[in-house]
Amino acid sequence: MASIYACTECGYDLNLRTAHLFPPDFYFEAGNKGTLSFAVIDATKFRFKKEDKIRPFFETLNYWGIQRTRTKIICNSCGRLVGYVYDDGPPLTDSPGQLHMGPSQVIPRAARYRFKSKALRITSET
Repeated sequence: MASIYACTECGYDLNLRTAHLFPPDFYFEAGNKGTLSFAVIDATKFRFKKEDKIRPFFETLNYWGIQRTRTKIICNSCGRLVGYVYDDGPPLTDSPGQLHMGPSQVIPRAARYRFKSKALRITSET
């Protein structure tokens, strides 16, 4: 059954497809609370803004923290933040990885578009 995904702020149709939705068990359960992850989106419906920041995590005086890079997904109509793009999707190649020891960070990965459930108005298509 198909669903229509719209922005809760302005009601703008975001043109997201249920067929491109990752299954709930594809990523660990705790990381999916209150979110929906898509493999493909219509980029004309959104604006993207890079975010690169270091979160403080002080083990020693000279340790800066954990660097986090992600991209904000913003509704093109009203400017509301609806989610983030992460580069931790499935591997783009079927390579066995470095030294044939399984996939590693060296293998390029597909984008994962993670939307906040609170930012989406989901209605069933009849």
